[in-house]
Amino acid sequence: MTDSDRAAVDEIIADISNEQRRSDAAELLALMAAVSGEDPKVWSSNTIGFGQYHYRYKTGQEGDFFSVGFSPRRDRITLYIMSGLRGFEDILERLGPHTASKSTVHIKRLAEIDRDALSELIAECVAHITAVEESMGAIPRMNDIPPRNAN
Repeated sequence: MTDSDRAAVDEIIADISNEQRRSDAAELLALMAAVSGEDPKVWSSNTIGFGQYHYRYKTGQEGDFFSVGFSPRRDRITLYIMSGLRGFEDILERLGPHTASKSTVHIKRLAEIDRDALSELIAECVAHITAVEESMGAIPRMNDIPPRNAN
């Protein structure tokens, strides 16, 4: 990680005005880095991502994006699970209070979240997106990513 990447990540965390949300974001930053084995990088104004994959759509559009990440928002933290959440129901059931959509999980307080389930969610996302990219050559649109097979 470059010094400028680290400074940008640190700035996002430092700029969080709510003390609890700032603490939650710092803990999540450390957890995602440890579990994913990747350095954090700012991908947009307020989104921190880990790892990278290549996507290619049927339209020919392609590019690179992070595998897993988060955004500390004013009223919640949004987790980005870029493999999509199909097939992750077994983990989400154990996670704790959250809301979810196709590839995002919204949490209010990290204290209410089961850390083992969160670590498993991050690890399984990275493993699944890596396996799909290897088998397909690139990641297709979210709806075309095959679901994770929970064992």
